[in-house]
Amino acid sequence: MNIIVCIKQVPGTSEVEVDQETGVLKREGIDSKMNPYDLFAIETAVKIKEENGAKVSVVSMGPPQAAEIIREAYMMGVDEGALISDRVFAGADVLATSYTISQGIKKLGDYDLLICGKQTTDGDTAQVGPELAEFLGIPHIANVKQIVEVKEHSIIVDMDMPHAVQTVEVSYPCLITVEKDINQPRLPSFKRKLSTKDKQIPMYGLKDFADQDEKNYGINGSPTRVLRIFSPEANHDREMWKDKPGVLVDRLAGKLKELKYV
Repeated sequence: MNIIVCIKQVPGTSEVEVDQETGVLKREGIDSKMNPYDLFAIETAVKIKEENGAKVSVVSMGPPQAAEIIREAYMMGVDEGALISDRVFAGADVLATSYTISQGIKKLGDYDLLICGKQTTDGDTAQVGPELAEFLGIPHIANVKQIVEVKEHSIIVDMDMPHAVQTVEVSYPCLITVEKDINQPRLPSFKRKLSTKDKQIPMYGLKDFADQDEKNYGINGSPTRVLRIFSPEANHDREMWKDKPGVLVDRLAGKLKELKYV
């Protein structure tokens, strides 16, 4: 069984600069970390590997520094990794990102199961997983909260719906996106860090893809544009009140109504 997990490097701080012309984040040279939701996806894959036998690979799209999270994935028990990186891919929206990753996965070869985290903390769209499945022409299930059974030709999962939990069986190859309550991600292993420190990370760019038309990637391949992006204004105003408890309660209730919190 071959499992591929899609992971992403996201800013590790809220102090991120934005390109005023393109409206995209300036990712190079900032503190970064693995997208927290992707840790649950990795843990899901590694658990399947331990219980059923499988080869687990990760793939990430981003600048060269994103190789750091692939090494972190190695330390969690992942077998192989690949980085999709090319300046042509910069500025991609969710659709162009999904298409680019689909081309990278086709380059990696056959797979049975693709696993994605529910969403990323920098975009929060939760769209890349399902769109990736559509580009690959495979079925997908979102919001998976539990792996019920891994079978030879299919997988059974519990899907977290708004008002119910639905149990679904889907045949391979397929894609699932997992919720953060599906498991508790393990810590990276120092022993694995030492054993994988020299492990190579293949990097794929436009020249490696079957589709080498630049119009389908990056800003050129993105049908959506960010019109304006800005940091929220911080309000540090505060008031100090001193009075009897009953008076303070009435005053606080009035203040909350004034601010339209209640």
